[in-house]
Amino acid sequence: MYLPPCHRLSDHGALLSHIEAHPLGAWVVGGGGGLVANHLPFVLDRDRGPHGTLMGHVARANGVWRQLGADTPSVVLFQGPQAYITPGWYPGKAAHGQVVPTWNYVAVHVHGRARVVEDRTWTLDMLNRLTDAQEAGRATPWRVGDAPAAYIDQMLRAVVGIEIPIDRLEGRLKASQDEAMPDRLGTVAGLQAEPGDEARAMAALVMDALRTDPRRPR
Repeated sequence: MYLPPCHRLSDHGALLSHIEAHPLGAWVVGGGGGLVANHLPFVLDRDRGPHGTLMGHVARANGVWRQLGADTPSVVLFQGPQAYITPGWYPGKAAHGQVVPTWNYVAVHVHGRARVVEDRTWTLDMLNRLTDAQEAGRATPWRVGDAPAAYIDQMLRAVVGIEIPIDRLEGRLKASQDEAMPDRLGTVAGLQAEPGDEARAMAALVMDALRTDPRRPR
């Protein structure tokens, strides 16, 4: 991933927290016919390996798991808030006109070598952890154990576990850090006026980046 210094997200804890907050990853792996991409929800085990381990599953009918070798590299992309940024929000548009649109976003890439796990206990534990994480906070959380045991056994036979020990993490937070201060403040105001949760989330990220920027006037 192209990482200008001002956009680099290097805090290890922040990278892992991003994965946990946005667990649906785009998993890309090399196959016999080229690159293969799948979109999977992952569980992150922070305590396994120096950088953590991703755990997930695919349908047994999905042939990607049969293509994995011991040295087959994988990358998983976890995307967060994103928003189009119009020059109409910039005071610089009226002052000098030297402005163009851009796109703000957050992305974390996980690199590692995926391996197949065909173990019922492992898969059931992974599914419990995945479900519990997503059901947390609901008034009546659904548990895997709520379904009939025979049905769960049937479902377990229909999937294959995927485990990716993390070799390397890289993250990019593009939140207007390379724009002029007045234009960054205009971006916050513009995003806050936009509909939708993503625009408000990006406004908060732009504001956070402003607060911690050493170039900000005190």
